[in-house]
Formats: sequence, structure tokens, C-alpha cells
Amino acid sequence: MNVASTNPLLQPWTGPYGLPPFESIRAEHFQPAFALALQEHRAELAAIGSQSAAPDFQNTLAAFDRSGRRLVSLEHLFSTLSASASSPELQAVQRAMAAPLAAHNNAVYMDAALFARIEVLHEQRQSLGLDPQQLRLLERVHLDFVRAGARLQGQAKARYATMMERLAELHTRFAQNVLADESGYQLLLRGEAELAGLPDFVRAAARQAALDRGVTEEGVHVVTLSRSLIVPFLSFSERRDLREQAWRAWVSRGEVAGASDNRAIVREILTLRREQAALHGYRSYADYALADTMAGRQSAVQGLLDQVWEPAKAAVERERALLDEVRTALGHDFTIEAWDWRYYAEKVRQQRYQLDEAEVKPYFPLDAMVPAMFDCAQRLFGLRFVAQPEVAGYHPDVKVYEVRGADDALRGLFVQDNFARPTKRSGAWMNALRWQARNGIDALPIILNNNNFAKGAPGEPTLLSFDDTRTLFHEFGHGLHGLLSNVEFERLSGTQVLRDFVELPSQLMEHWMAEPAVLKRHARHYRTGETIPDALLDKLKAAATFNQGYETVRYCASALVDLAIHALEQVEAPDPVAFERDTLQRLGLPHAVGMNHRLTHFQHLFSGNSYAAGYYVYLWAEVLDCDAYEAFVEAGDPFDAATARSLVDNVLAVGNSREPGATYRAFRGRDAAVGPMLKGRGLATV
Repeated sequence: MNVASTNPLLQPWTGPYGLPPFESIRAEHFQPAFALALQEHRAELAAIGSQSAAPDFQNTLAAFDRSGRRLVSLEHLFSTLSASASSPELQAVQRAMAAPLAAHNNAVYMDAALFARIEVLHEQRQSLGLDPQQLRLLERVHLDFVRAGARLQGQAKARYATMMERLAELHTRFAQNVLADESGYQLLLRGEAELAGLPDFVRAAARQAALDRGVTEEGVHVVTLSRSLIVPFLSFSERRDLREQAWRAWVSRGEVAGASDNRAIVREILTLRREQAALHGYRSYADYALADTMAGRQSAVQGLLDQVWEPAKAAVERERALLDEVRTALGHDFTIEAWDWRYYAEKVRQQRYQLDEAEVKPYFPLDAMVPAMFDCAQRLFGLRFVAQPEVAGYHPDVKVYEVRGADDALRGLFVQDNFARPTKRSGAWMNALRWQARNGIDALPIILNNNNFAKGAPGEPTLLSFDDTRTLFHEFGHGLHGLLSNVEFERLSGTQVLRDFVELPSQLMEHWMAEPAVLKRHARHYRTGETIPDALLDKLKAAATFNQGYETVRYCASALVDLAIHALEQVEAPDPVAFERDTLQRLGLPHAVGMNHRLTHFQHLFSGNSYAAGYYVYLWAEVLDCDAYEAFVEAGDPFDAATARSLVDNVLAVGNSREPGATYRAFRGRDAAVGPMLKGRGLATV
């Protein structure tokens, strides 16, 4: 029997908007589908590389950009399901396909005939009469080949290919181990004594988490390692012993001896990355990674982090004094530890700012905040998001929306998956099932947003914290970057920009979440319908920079450790736990603060290489986003039409078709200033 006739992945995807046939897909369909797709792509590339015609832009670069359509679609689908709707069967396919997919990538970017044609065009690029976008594609694709080892020869080339396959396997194992630790943990709370201090919204989320995990015993609640549940638990629970239990499980993901231990995996990844950098002629992996960023070099990254690190540590000590005042007043005679900080910070927030998270959350139901971000997109960019409830996604939680422009033309599809579940990795992210491009494809984008909010109890809404709402808008900013892309070539589409530029649109979108005009329009109490009171808005504004020292130190600690461990020049990587401990001691990490992500579960760094030596990018982009939002402030209207149009034309629509520094200057008229970022974090000295 013909495999294609029985495998839904190999038949035309005739679902609405070209979506995959989610309901028919099984894990066992992927390997045979990949086998055919890889074969097809190799044949396409062989035809490009062996053609007798002299290389030109159309027969080489444009052809390369639109090649491998089936493979690209499969990879997008496979990564989506692996991250958001995994299963033991799908994880087995992940492990089985990691090396073959990496081997194919090696074969593509080390194809001597294909690279020879690209090299000729690159050498002649100034005389080819290319338009700016064509020239940018040529430069980026050429660099892609060079950075993937196309210029290596002989033994070095073979070794490089072997390393890339091994790294792909290790990245997969790392991510699966973190998911195993996250999905396998649950702290059961029985009785009022173990629920002490938890407000209704935390109890409701913990009860729903119990039901989601099959814990049906009456009155039993479950705390998971989902950030949207464990952070409020650590903030409100009166049970210090239980806070410590939950905290230790949270920070030790990937570090517990056994099948999910990531320590050896991290060490091997780091050792291989150092060798990879050496084959490219760099002294460290950080040097290699940063060569293709806006920062360009370690000193630029270190300089930015240094501007923030010391002021943030000083702010932590001021915050600690406030926490100690509350601790003493409560008669608690012990030193504040990491599992205590959020608890006492919440007490300070309530006493000093009269701001209680339990008072805030009822004004931020998810079902109101999603329309709020859609409304912002319409007022800024003329986009309408039209729900398509009859269109099925890959999970019942998934919602699908048409995206239409001011002219009512279809601009793309937006797919949103908001809730935490055991089969979904932690964190929040944007990805694509299809990027916008023309180049013989004429593809409208299909953009996904994933969050991990703790679902409300049956019949009750999902209430978001202020930080959860910020995350919702953040990922939507990435989504808009993909949806508003208007480029010719897929390689330059949407968020496929330099890593320290990609967070600009997402972090910029966070500013509208906190705009009083937006909150007065959309933040309404889920029971009474009452608009959020001005007094509560005033409290939120007054408390905006409280605990920012703590949050900034946690972020910077992770970024500094990331940079330091990837800057090592020694051949063999050190024990990651010991290195992390020693580095934080050298940096003077304040007691009880900790890191956003420890190395053994730092998925940004080790479930792939995208953010390796690059966790600093959020701070780099924050300099850009705070400065960019000043353009709206200066215009006197957060929805100023001319400024929004300039943002689309000069940033959101251009993707990677222009060097990012030039992109930013086209919007702002100058380079970004660091002052607005420091002010926004409450770290400015004047």
C-alpha cells in the first residue's frame, strides 16, 4: 500500500486555512513523513546545485528559499506538538528523529556544490543589481552556510557534522528531562491547615490542577511547578515548610539523580559548543554566538549587564530591609530564605502600598484580557481578530482566530493556547506553523502563542496576575511581529531576526498592557462588571518598581552565568552546578534572591542553541522597547496613528530584510538611549 495514501501528513492539508489534520495525526505518522520530505528536499537542492546555468539570484537564492515546503511544514507541526501536546510516543519520535534531522541540516549547509554557487553570488553581490531585500537575503543565507560549517574541510567537516547530530540529541533529552520533572511533581494539600493563607484564586487553580492530574479526592488541592501556580503559592502560603518543599522542587528541576538528571547533559553540550566555536576559529562559544548579534562581542553585553547589576543589588538590600521589618513585626525569628522572599514581599506590598494580589486579579480575567490585547492591535494597526470556534486545533484548549486588516483582507491566522497541562513544556513562547512569504509561495502566516496559565476551576474564570497579563501581551507582541510581516522571502520573515532584536516587539507590547486608558476600558471585575477603580490603578502605579531589585537581580544572575559559562576557553566544560555556585559567589549574588533559571533546567540555553550566550537579549531589547515607547509618549497619545504606522513600516513589517540597527533608526531617527530602561526598573540614579 502506498504510504502517502494512508498517512495524513503526506496528503494535502485541506483543512481550513491549510491547517494540518490534527484529529487524524498520530505519532507513528511522523517518521515516514519525514523520510519522504527529507528525500524530496535533497532532490530539490541537488537540482539547484547541479544545474548547468550560471548562478544568479533567482535560480539559486530564491530557489533555495522556497525549497523544502513539505519538510518545513512538517518541522513546524512536529515542534508545535512536541512542545504543546506531547506524549510518550511523540517523545520517542523526537529522540529518534533528532540526529537524522540534524544530519539533514548538515547535509544542506555543507553541500559543496550549493555553497559554491552561493559563494560566487556573494563575491559578486555589489555588481548584481540586487534590490535591498535581495541583497539582505544573499548576505544572510551566505552567513548561515558559513556559520554552519560550509567552509570546513576534510576531518574538521566530518567532525562538525557528528557534533551537530549529537547536540541535537542532547537538546532533545534536556528538554524532555525538564518536562519529566515538571509534569511528575505535585504537592498535595489536604485540609485547611495546609491551605492556610491561600486566597480563593490560588485554591481554585490548585483544585483544578488536582482534577487535571486525576486527583479526585474531595478537598485535595495540588501545587504544580507551573509558574502561574507556584509563584502565588510561594507568595501567600502561611506554611513555611510547604513553601520550602515546593521551592526546592522548582529550583532542582534537572538536578535530581536519576533518569531526568541534566547535569552530565549540560556539561557535554558545553564541551561540544566550545569545540564547535574552535572549529570556526573562535576562542569561546560566546565569541562565536555573539558575532551574529547586535551586541557583537562579549564586552558590549558585559557592559550593559554591569550598568544594571550593581544598582539592582543595592535595590535588593533596600527591599530586604522592608521585608525584615514585616518579618520582625510578625514575630518571625529567622533569616529570610529563598522560599520566604515572595511571601514577605507580598506582605510589604499589602502594607506599604495597600495592594493585595487577591484584590487585583478579579479585574484581570483571561476572557477580558484577550479582547483587550486584540483591541490594542486594532487601535494601533487596524487588525481585527475574528474567532473561528468551529476550527479545531491540536488540543481542546486551543482557540483559532482569523486576522483581518482594516480593509477586511485576511492577513493570517492566530492560534492561541493559554493553559498549563502535564503534556506541555513550561514557559511562554511564540512559534509559527507557517511564516509569511511571497517568493512563489504566497503564504499567509499561521502564528501561535503559547502560555502556561493556571486554569480556573470548572465554571469559574481564569484570573491573571498583573505579571501573567504582561506575559500575555508579551507573546502577542511576538505574534504581531509574525502577523504583520510583509517580506518577499521566508528566511527574512517575521521574528527571524537577530536574537537581541527579536524581543523588541514583544516587550514593547507590554507597555500597552499597563496603560491606564487600556485598563479603564478592559479591566473589569469578573463578578460585578465594575471598572478597575482609579485608587487601585494608583496603587499599581505606586508599586510598579517595588521588588524590581529582586526581579532584576534574578534575571541578571541568569544572564551573567550564561555569558560566563559560554565564555570559557577550556576544552572540557566544568561541572555546571559548581560553576554556577562559584560564579554567583564571585558576583556577590544577594542571599535568598536566586536566579530566574538555573543551568540544569535553563531551556533557553540547552533545549536548543538559540539563546545560548544570549539570555542578555531581554535586557538589550528592553533598552530598545523603553526608548521606542517614548515615541508614543512624545506624540502625546499611546495610540498615535502616525507613530503606529511608522512602527509597522519600519519595524514590524520588515522582519530581517534590513540590519536591525538601521531598522531601529528608521523608526526612531536615532539609536536607543539606556535612560528610559533604567527609569522603568526604578534603577535610575537621578
